[in-house]
Amino acid sequence: MKELKSIAILLIINSFISSSVLHAQNTQIKGFVDALAGVQNDKLSFALGEQDLFITSELSDRFSFLGESVFRFTNTTPTKFSVSIERIVIKYNFSGNHNILVGKHHTPINYWNDTYHHGRVLFPTIFRPLLFDANIIPLHTTGVSLQGHNLGELKFGYDLMIGNGIGSTDVLDNDARKSITAAMHIKPAEGLRLGISWYNDGISKGASGHDGMPVQWAVDQNLFSGSIAYFGNKFEVLAEGTLGINKTDTTGSTRTLASYIYAGFKIREKIVPYVRLDNLTFQEGEIFYDNNNTTAFVGGIRYNINYVTVVKMEYQHQHTARDGDSNRYTMQLAIGF
Repeated sequence: MKELKSIAILLIINSFISSSVLHAQNTQIKGFVDALAGVQNDKLSFALGEQDLFITSELSDRFSFLGESVFRFTNTTPTKFSVSIERIVIKYNFSGNHNILVGKHHTPINYWNDTYHHGRVLFPTIFRPLLFDANIIPLHTTGVSLQGHNLGELKFGYDLMIGNGIGSTDVLDNDARKSITAAMHIKPAEGLRLGISWYNDGISKGASGHDGMPVQWAVDQNLFSGSIAYFGNKFEVLAEGTLGINKTDTTGSTRTLASYIYAGFKIREKIVPYVRLDNLTFQEGEIFYDNNNTTAFVGGIRYNINYVTVVKMEYQHQHTARDGDSNRYTMQLAIGF
């Protein structure tokens, strides 16, 4: 009888250890990289884009880990590169499709930032919309979030996040106030996603502004964003807009509107011509953003060799209030591995 009990206990222990080891070893490492050739100001240049290292690991049936590191090359002579930790997220699935996430996140403020991250092979265009280059939205937040997805018939999803604010580091907030992000979306039909979000933060006096210089007054910032995304068998449409309201006790409130609309049409399964229109409009007196009204037109074609290898050719015409017109022609080869 004692021998049977001992065998049963050993079997239970072995089953537990085997299950734990299986989960702990379920780690995947993937990557993305791209190379470019472009003509701007009558000069042909070849360039290396970002190399993205993407790690996921199932630690148990409820805990998982996601890590993303990016290697970027500079245009200095000699060429150097920098390494940035884009995401470190530990996720705990506490019930069904509801999760708690801790770490450094891509702020779930709009569809693009929440979906594409740094894998350029996944981008519908070569470059991100101009609102990213203008630093209209905070790309990352280090903090804690509550997340749910694919809930009910409408596949409702939500993100509630509290974290370090703008001007802070990944290890220390620069003031006592925390940033708050609240986002929700629905997927009422196949390939269709509708989303809205709100972001609030207090930007401390002395934090770095658009030009790298410290801002002169504390800024109360509210960002209201909305998006419509549809990626079907033939048509692709993505439209997003962000209204930024920056308020100081000295200068009052100023409003910035940043938006873009992308459309693509699959003429064949692997060939997608596309266009994108961007617009940045700043109110006179804006102190936090770079007050430089900008419009741009992008036209291109995307050839999906397979799901991890994509070639894109693109033309961009841009007009800014400060610098006038400019044109850029770019070709990109992006791969996943």
